[in-house]
Order: sequence, then C-alpha cells, then structure tokens
Amino acid sequence: MAFARKVWKLLVAIKDGLVLLLLLIFFGLLYAALSYTPTVAAVKEGALLVTLDGVVVEEPQIIDPVSLLLSNSAPTREHRALDVVRAIEGAADDDRIKAVVLDLDYFLGGGAVHMERIGEAMDKVRAAGKPVLTHAILYADDSYQLAAHASEIWLDPLGGALVAGPGGTNLYYADLLDRLNVNVHVYRVGTYKSAVEPYVLNQQSEPAAEAARALYDTIWTNYREGVTRARPKAQIDAVVSEPAALIRAAGGDPARAALASGMVDRLGTRAAFGAHIAEMVGADDTDEAPGSFAHSGYRTWLDNNPLPTGGGAIGVITVAGEIVDGEAGPGSAGGTRIAEQLDDALNNDLAALVVRVDSPGGSVLASEEIRQAILRHKARGIPVVVSMANVAASGGYWISTPADAIFAEPSTITGSIGVFAVLPSFERTLGEIGVNADGVQTTPLSGQPDVLGGFTPELEQVMQAQVEGTYSRFLSLVAKSRNMPLARLAPIAEGRVWAGGTARQLGLVDRFGGLDDAAAFAAAKAGLDEGAWHYDFLDPEPDPLTAIFASMAGPDEDSAASARRADLFAHVAAARNAMIANMLRDGERLMGEAGIEARCLECPATMRAADTAPPPGGWFAALRAFLAA
Repeated sequence: MAFARKVWKLLVAIKDGLVLLLLLIFFGLLYAALSYTPTVAAVKEGALLVTLDGVVVEEPQIIDPVSLLLSNSAPTREHRALDVVRAIEGAADDDRIKAVVLDLDYFLGGGAVHMERIGEAMDKVRAAGKPVLTHAILYADDSYQLAAHASEIWLDPLGGALVAGPGGTNLYYADLLDRLNVNVHVYRVGTYKSAVEPYVLNQQSEPAAEAARALYDTIWTNYREGVTRARPKAQIDAVVSEPAALIRAAGGDPARAALASGMVDRLGTRAAFGAHIAEMVGADDTDEAPGSFAHSGYRTWLDNNPLPTGGGAIGVITVAGEIVDGEAGPGSAGGTRIAEQLDDALNNDLAALVVRVDSPGGSVLASEEIRQAILRHKARGIPVVVSMANVAASGGYWISTPADAIFAEPSTITGSIGVFAVLPSFERTLGEIGVNADGVQTTPLSGQPDVLGGFTPELEQVMQAQVEGTYSRFLSLVAKSRNMPLARLAPIAEGRVWAGGTARQLGLVDRFGGLDDAAAFAAAKAGLDEGAWHYDFLDPEPDPLTAIFASMAGPDEDSAASARRADLFAHVAAARNAMIANMLRDGERLMGEAGIEARCLECPATMRAADTAPPPGGWFAALRAFLAA
C-alpha cells in the first residue's frame, strides 16, 4: 500500500511538472510573439501595388481577437485613407517606383472626400511622368471616381461600369409601429432635423426632401465635374441616364458598353493586366504565376518611409464614426476614449492641435465631453484647427466649435445644427393583450417615464424643454465660434445639412483643404516655419497581441484572393446588406438608451466593413429578428 502511495505521488509530481513546463512554454511563446519585431521588407524596383480589398475609411477599427477567433470568415479589410494617399503621393518622387497600380477588383467603396484626395494623389504621380493603371471587375461610383484619374483603365471582360449617383431611400417605420401599437414620443428642434422622421412618418417630409435634393445635387455636380475633368472622354451622362440602352447597343455585353462609352481603355483579365504591367516595370523574379510583375505593396512602402519627426509637433486627434458615450472605438467615436486621449496629450508640448472629424454626430453628452477636452488644449494657448473629412455634421459640428479655423472640402457634408430625442412607450401594445397599468402618483412625474403605462403631459413638456434648451446651447456655441449673430445663424441651422461649398459661403466653414492644409495652417499660426513641424497622431497604438491578430485579419496586400468579388451582383448584395444593417441600427436606436442626440439622417453613414457583410445567420434571419423585437 505504501508503495502504491509513493507511485501515485510520483505520477502527480510528473503531472504537475509537465503542466508547469507547458505553462512556461506557452508564456515564453506568447512573450516572444508580443516582443517580435518583423523585418521590414525592402521596396523593390517596379510598381507600387495598391490593393484596395475592402473599404477606405478615416480610422480603421481595431480587430477584436475574440471575435476573430469565433468568426467563420476573415473580416473585410479597412484601409486608412491617409496611408493610401501618402503612399501614392510618395511614389511620384521615388525612383524605385516606375508605375502605380490600383487593384480595385475587390474594392467596396469609401467617402467622397477620400476618393477625391486619392484621385489627387494619382494626378501627382501622372504629373511626375509615371503611369497609373487600374483594374476592376466592376466600376461603381467610388471605384470609378478613382479610376478616372488613371492613365489606363482596365476592365475584366465579364465586368461592367455602373454609376448610380448619390441619394437613395431611407426606411420609415410609422405604419409598422402603429400596427404594433407602439407610441413613439419625439422631441426635436429644427424644421430640417429629419433623423426622427423614420419613427413618426411613412415617407420623407417635404422640408427634408428639399434639403436632401439640394445636398445631393451639389455632391453629384462635384462628382460629375471631377470625373469629366480627369477623364473628358468618359460619357458619364450617357452611362447614368441610359445604361440599359448602352448595354443593348453593345450586344448585351456590359464590358463592351463601358469600352464604347469611353469609361475604360482596355478589356482584360487580371493575368493579361499583370502581363501588360510586367512589360512596363519588369517581371517578378520571386513569383512565376500568370499576371505577376515586380512590385511593392503600399504598406511595404509605408513601412520603409515613416513620417518625419523633426520640428514642432502638430497633434492630430481623430473623431471618426458615430459619436457615442463611453470607450467605443476606434471606428466609433467614444466620447470618453477620445477625451482621455486628448487629456493624455496635454503634456506632449504640442505646438497646435488639429481635430480631424469624419462623423455624422450622435450623443450630445459625448460630443460635449470631447469639446471640453479640446478646450483644455486651447486653454494652453495653442491654435486649434478642425479638418473635416467626408462628414462633420450635428455632433460632428458641435465638437468643431472650439476651432480657430475650420477646413473642409466642397463635398464635405456638414451643418445639421439641431437636436432630438426619441422614446417609445407600449401602453397601447399591452392594452391589446389585456395588460393595464395603474397606481398612485404623488406628483405628475411620479414613476415617469413610464414606458409601459404611458407618459404624462408634464413629462412630455419637460422633455421638449430639455431638447429646446440643448438646441439653444448649440446655437450659442456656433454663434460665438463663427462670430455670427443668432438672427443670421437661425435660418441656416434648423437641422439642415449643407455641402462644404455652400457651408463656406454661409460662414460655417473657413477654408477649403485637407488634413495637410489644416496642419500647415495650424503650424503657421503657431509660429513654425514652413516644413519645420511634424504630425503627432494622438491615437494610441494597438497592443502587440491585437496587432498580431490584425495582421492575420485579411488577405496579404499582394493578393486579395480570399476577398469577396466585387462584380455587379456582389455590388447589389452589398447594398442590400448595408440596408439591412441600417434597419437593424434603427431598431437598436429606438430601443436603446440614447439620450439627446445631434445626428443627421441625410449624412451617409461612415463606410464600415461590417455594413457590407451579411448579418449573422443570413439577412432574412436578421430581418425576422428585428421584426420580432
């Protein structure tokens, strides 16, 4: 018996030793992975390959390792617009780069301002005497806005060109909510503040339609003029007004129709396209696959060309996505997270601060939290400049009010100075199934808000007064910031959105220009000589483990083989998924815990990869779940 006990103790000791050894090996490997610094590949002589397999955004989301492990597919890649622009512009002066190639086969879109800025970078390369080539299966609005700036546009023989123009439909739920006997209580200020309309109307109001028409007409005019200027031979008007007739005239071949209308220069497969480039820049000695050519990916170029660090520091804080309370983001603008980043930089010895905004707005409380943090930098006596990207409206304009100057682009969507709140109650719904609410109240506000028994008139008045007070504060902030009398500001507020060109005429924007222009202006205002400054991006780097997962999250930049094909039907499917995603967000907003909001309906949601992906369980399951909720 004693011998058996000794054997058992020996086995337990061996087991404990093996467990300890495995733990030591695991943590050793984890430490090695976290501390590993990959060798940066050298930039080859050849082409700069920009594979836009996914969406272009202002600020990519951080990949959640847990979600990635649980997912049965890799997430769609998000490309930072600033990185794409910097690499393409850098290629113009890089003697190793003989041509710039944009692979748009898997491109899912981006904002108008980002497309314009990338197009300008392509123009710079062409002005340096270097060719710029693009290839796609489908050229839609965003991809063609880029392709128009190329010296050669290639299209897959099974592809086509489909330009639809801005605009579209919103979903309106008033009839559904009435059928479900849900009372929707709306509190708003602003004739044009249409974000509440989906819950109380079954169609767009005339003021909202008026504002949307003016906005989209301006954006569409900017688009057409930009494309025509970059590529005069493209028959963009015919492609938009008579797409079916052009295809019929080409014998039912959309690719031939695109060629005949001057939209593209050549038809060819990816292999033929690559062989053509290889003749221009040389073959790839490391890859014998059909269509290979000597190249470096744009991320490789960025790794070899870090941003300069000399001179004064111009801080840049990014506010991208819907503004929400808490720590959300990047990709969503969590008010607490961004305020903390700003506060952490108070001791960074910044010469100036640039606030880069690409947001349709959101929570008023979160917007004010960010504004207060910006004011703490301004209290240090440094210049504060706002740079607006695709969208900077409602809450996005709220946080812009501390600026010494506001930069925007003609296609920027801004304004929407108005606020609202929406709360549902279900007393009619419960009454339908025989449930009634009753009790004793000591005051008119006892037990309020009662989402099951109904709201009292006194509560309704209190809520509306709160919204009106918030709107008055919004107007005061804008009036003081823009040095504009309230009497002049009132007619251009009212929740109305404006394109950047009109906003500048109205005094809501000071200058046209992008991030570089805003930073240069801020540096000059801080007394720094031209070129004697550098960017100090205040966004924290992701932790090493997250960075490792992010590098695994999509296909290699040299190959988009695992991305979703962006042909015509994939394009339509992506639009369907985006509509379903919007519908689900509308339901979440109605049933969520949002307070007073400054958010615009007309503003296109910041492009996110998730908007183009099928909802979990399929789109029909998602629709059914929403209706059930």
